[in-house]
Amino acid sequence: MLDSTGVSYVEDRSPSGGRHLYVPLQQPIPAAEARQLIEALRYLTPSIDPSPHRNVTDGCIRVPGSAHKRGGHQMLVTPLTDAHRILTHRNPPAALTALRETLAPELHRVEREQQNRQTRAAAATLALRAPAAPDEPNSGSVGAGGRKDSVLRTVARTGIYDTSRYTSDSEARMAVLNHFAACHWTIDQVHAGMTTGQFTGLTALYGTKTDRLLTREWANAQAWTTTKGTSKALIPSTGKDHALNCYTSHPQPTPPYPAPSSRANDTPPASAASVHQLVNDLEVVLYAVFDQQLEALGRVAVSLKPLMRSILGYVRTTESTMIDVGCRSFALATGSHYATIARLLRLLEEHSSGILTRVGRGRGRNADLYAVQLPEHFEQLARALPWRKGKIYGIRPVFRVLGNVAALAYEGIERARHSPTTTELASTTRISRNTLSGHLSTMENLGMIRRHHGAWQINTTTNLRQLADRLGATDDFSTQLTRYRKERADWHAWLDRHRVPQLVKHELHDPEVDEYWLPPIEDDYELHRTVWNVAKHAA
Repeated sequence: MLDSTGVSYVEDRSPSGGRHLYVPLQQPIPAAEARQLIEALRYLTPSIDPSPHRNVTDGCIRVPGSAHKRGGHQMLVTPLTDAHRILTHRNPPAALTALRETLAPELHRVEREQQNRQTRAAAATLALRAPAAPDEPNSGSVGAGGRKDSVLRTVARTGIYDTSRYTSDSEARMAVLNHFAACHWTIDQVHAGMTTGQFTGLTALYGTKTDRLLTREWANAQAWTTTKGTSKALIPSTGKDHALNCYTSHPQPTPPYPAPSSRANDTPPASAASVHQLVNDLEVVLYAVFDQQLEALGRVAVSLKPLMRSILGYVRTTESTMIDVGCRSFALATGSHYATIARLLRLLEEHSSGILTRVGRGRGRNADLYAVQLPEHFEQLARALPWRKGKIYGIRPVFRVLGNVAALAYEGIERARHSPTTTELASTTRISRNTLSGHLSTMENLGMIRRHHGAWQINTTTNLRQLADRLGATDDFSTQLTRYRKERADWHAWLDRHRVPQLVKHELHDPEVDEYWLPPIEDDYELHRTVWNVAKHAA
């Protein structure tokens, strides 16, 4: 990366195998800015040690020629003449600017984590000053800064594993491969992650035996995950489609409730073609009048619009007009909290003008049942206006980090009939120009969009899936999904009035089974289908 951005550096090596990279600058920068760059590089190279840059008084390192405490000396790797030239001429500001542009997603992630830490610190201070509320439930919000990395992700990225569970590198490798196979990755996706440096730990566990062992061990992992008789399947392909109930308190036990399919009217299921036509007609109504109606509700409209798009995306993906998934499924798809979704769903149904209707109340393991339809008073409008190009997906993973305003702005550019200006985009999205300008600038810095002759265009060379990985959105999704799996299991156990006594640790939570790692799917439609499939069966 340093070479590709034109940054010159001096390298040395210690007797223990560690390396130091020295990047001299022509103009000094603040210590906080240098720390941000190192923290951003940490996401791309997990083996980097950011501690020397985390304070200005400590963290000294050995320079070339220094004696090592275990014997030997720090050895200069860069030729002496090149090192003298680099340290004499130093890097110009343009090289540092190019490095910042390359690390834009990681720098955005660092800033977001700093904001989250400050928010949590302020909340903790208020909690200490306020009187404690007895038995107050934890909201379980997702925060990138407070996320503890998954066990198997740590193994794949660093090669460090629990020797009490995995007695050899081979067992640790197979645990990671089993996890990938259960999450429906392909061997090409795993190999690409090892090649690009995303899974440096897994590469280190293989050493020089990658070409010889990877294909064989991947076949064993697929066979094992296919034949393993476990009740804790990652994505169940058979059986009943149960969803977690909404966020309300535990109800009293009730008689068995009918299956979702029998809770609706006895009308035959709509064909796939008619469902897609319905969604296309509803999209026309959505852009023509419905978004404008939601604006009358105030600031909450910014949250209701993505939720409505997620509902239409779910209908298109499942090819069914009946929605029988819980609030946590929509929370996973939108990156929100399930309590927020429960509140917004009620509000959306009330102001949907008949588009969204609850036809059954959730009981036990079944969620509320909603029906999506095109009301009669919108039929003429839907037939008169042309369909929009493209498809509606709801919230893409990258916008879990960038937010709803950025998602609506990106959609406005992507689905516009021509490249819009900022003024036109503010008019179509009904978002203030000042708010819109900040989010457009952020997306431009991340390479998602570009301005051409004053109009905004989608940068088709930017991979939103890879950008979501670099911003930490994929890890946020996996963390939220894992937590919802645990909550669902606890809820089902409460319903069954049964607890299995004397459980060992791996029976309560098995990272090889209970955690999900979203595969790097490039196609937006297939990615959205996978997200809904996982959310439906996990929450």
